[in-house]
Amino acid sequence: MNTNLFDHVNIDKANTFVPNGKAQDTKAECDAYDARIMEKGVDIQLLGIGLDGHIGFNEPDEFFTKETHVVTLDPSTIEANARFFESKSEVPTKALSMGIGQIMSAKKILLLAMGKGKADILERSLFGDVTPAVPASILRFAKDVVVFADKDALSTIIEKHGTAVLA
Repeated sequence: MNTNLFDHVNIDKANTFVPNGKAQDTKAECDAYDARIMEKGVDIQLLGIGLDGHIGFNEPDEFFTKETHVVTLDPSTIEANARFFESKSEVPTKALSMGIGQIMSAKKILLLAMGKGKADILERSLFGDVTPAVPASILRFAKDVVVFADKDALSTIIEKHGTAVLA
């Protein structure tokens, strides 16, 4: 997050907090992250949407996980993240993920979707059933969510619903 976002925007890094995915004691790291969220709250949650509808590495599942937890990454997530590494073998297969409960507690959520590959899952997330099988679908119950998407990512919504303006 520092390399790809915080180093490029006007933000005091003291006001950011990302769990250490390389922590030896992942349970303690998850608990510390949850405690920090309980203490400080979440003002803005910035999310991308995965090809499978995951948000914050909350992969499709049978239930929504409330707390920060260790996630086994779906092969499609590993493939999508390979571009950030020198070889696919370097891509982590597990990650620490903020739980859906913490994501939903944010005062404002920004969801980013870019490219034709995100068109179908974005439409399912915004117009389909709310289900842990499509984790991003839970955002329909968020207090304040804004979706930023390019025309390609909106193409299925425009095709099926005739508009890309959602209220």
